[in-house]
Amino acid sequence: MRIEVDLGKCTGHGICESIAEDVFEVSDEGMVQIHGDDHPESDRERLKQAVAQCPASALRMRA
Repeated sequence: MRIEVDLGKCTGHGICESIAEDVFEVSDEGMVQIHGDDHPESDRERLKQAVAQCPASALRMRA
């Protein structure tokens, strides 16, 4: 599965990074970077949590 970020919406809160620090990283500029293109099924629940808890609704999951 893939995670996408809308950088126009991202406000750099870092909640996603606190949930899955191996997938998300908030840069010094306050924008999230996503590590890797395809994530295993075993990561689904925590990635869903990161998407759901993003206060700016900047993240989305694709199968």
